[in-house]
Amino acid sequence: MFTPAEREGIRAALVAEASRDPAVAGAALVGSAAHDAEDEWSDIDLALQLAAGADEAAVVRDWTAVLGGISPVADTFDLFSGGVRYRVTLLESSLQVDLSFWPFDRFRSTGEPFRLLFGTPQEPAEPRRPDLGRTVGTGWLLALHARSAIARGRLWQATMMLDQLRDEIVTMMCVRSGLPSWHGRGVDGLSSEDRAGLERSRAVRVSRAELDASRCGLVRLLSDEIGRQDAARAARLAPALEELSTPLADMPAPADTPAPARRRTR
Repeated sequence: MFTPAEREGIRAALVAEASRDPAVAGAALVGSAAHDAEDEWSDIDLALQLAAGADEAAVVRDWTAVLGGISPVADTFDLFSGGVRYRVTLLESSLQVDLSFWPFDRFRSTGEPFRLLFGTPQEPAEPRRPDLGRTVGTGWLLALHARSAIARGRLWQATMMLDQLRDEIVTMMCVRSGLPSWHGRGVDGLSSEDRAGLERSRAVRVSRAELDASRCGLVRLLSDEIGRQDAARAARLAPALEELSTPLADMPAPADTPAPARRRTR
């Protein structure tokens, strides 16, 4: 396990390297370090502004080698967003290091904490809000398929769908409360009432009865959130969500389907 002192030493070495590298025109701390909110579990987030004309792939390769020379690397993978590469690295000490490589004319704050170390960023961009229309649609789709998974006895599939449904509801709650919604970062700051609703709707065991109770509770939470944010859509969805919040045990059994007639053979 890494220590805060080790993390600070690695970050200081990376910042020093950035100030010497002619392929880097600017650098900024992002995340918890940018607003003095680090604790012993925080990772390293460093945004690098590429110099005009720099070969992005070569810079990423060189910086991966630099980091490996500072501390042993266990693995890396890349995420891409808005034309920016985020190289996510896991060190052998279990410290996560995120290096983002920004084209020269895109380097800026995007709504997350941002502390400029050197360079000239562009004007800050407005943070992107979640697409709540898509969140609502994803929510009822997950609720629908969770119901059929439970009815078919596919309980682990249902468990995964209900976890995803809860994520969509948390996103809506966080947006309503003005809290960060990405990866549930704001969920612990929700009101006690919101958190109690999430707790009541969580299954303790992977069983048909508990998963179905969880499903019904989550659909009710989903319905409430839609009503708070889009009354017209909530009204259109009300009959379907009412149906989806009905326990399977209370639903009428489907009518028997006649078996197909056997073909007569000679």
